[in-house]
Amino acid sequence: MIEFENVSKSFGSVKAVDHVTARIGEGHVFGLIGTNGAGKSTLMRLTCGIMKPDQGSVIVDGESVYDNPAAKAEIFYISDDQYFFKSGMPRDMLYFYQTYYPAFNREKWKMLMEKFGLDVERKINTFSKGMKKQLSVICGICANTKYLLCDETFDGLDPVMRQATKRLFIREIEERGLTPVIASHNLRELEDICEYVGLLHQGGILFEKDLEEMKLNLHKVQCVVKEEVMLKQIKEGLEVLTTENRGALYTFTARGQRQEVVAFMEQLNPVFYELLPLSLEEIFISETEVKGYDIKELIF
Repeated sequence: MIEFENVSKSFGSVKAVDHVTARIGEGHVFGLIGTNGAGKSTLMRLTCGIMKPDQGSVIVDGESVYDNPAAKAEIFYISDDQYFFKSGMPRDMLYFYQTYYPAFNREKWKMLMEKFGLDVERKINTFSKGMKKQLSVICGICANTKYLLCDETFDGLDPVMRQATKRLFIREIEERGLTPVIASHNLRELEDICEYVGLLHQGGILFEKDLEEMKLNLHKVQCVVKEEVMLKQIKEGLEVLTTENRGALYTFTARGQRQEVVAFMEQLNPVFYELLPLSLEEIFISETEVKGYDIKELIF
């Protein structure tokens, strides 16, 4: 488990991470969402021990990660600004990571490089942005660490490679309990893979939640409302978070158990109603609006 206890980090007058307290459990994908400048990369660097927090502590499996080689050896960090040896080739990165990560799987690395169509003898500085990201992911997977920190990892990958990378993550989770932590400013990239999500804004965590639990307790209700009386009944009878309408067609986001929402709407008996699935974007819009934020300004 990765634990943040009241963690803060500033650069001069800029507070990049502001009193963050959060938990990242093992064996599932955690998505860290936030705009550019929200503090995602700084939090990642604090997590892998590159930086020391000004305040608080980052704990990995019960040990402080900063200045702790044993804790760092369980973490592989793929930064948004990737580093490769000048004029180096993929095999040079293989030799480098093998010296730091004792469990590095050389045979898997060779197999994945071949499957992804990457030439081990070609200079990395001739690779495209997407190819460099693929190389970083392959090295991260083959390092066989417990935690894989990915900062904007899907940025630069084409749709096919994105899905291939996600499948690779899922396989590693199932086979050896890998815990990927993926930071992104794009909700749509993470919707089909994340189980837990955290929203970072201005250096602080607005909330961290189980995505499935959020989906089970939030519902989009679309119905025809022709009278003010019925509109009032819906707002009083349901815990309505957001409301939109086009003429008489209203769309509500409501919190509660599905059966309770259905029972209430059946009793109300409108001309038409249905429950629709919520996207990750809609879930976050509902949750952040309750806290007084507009997610469209935070994320997009």
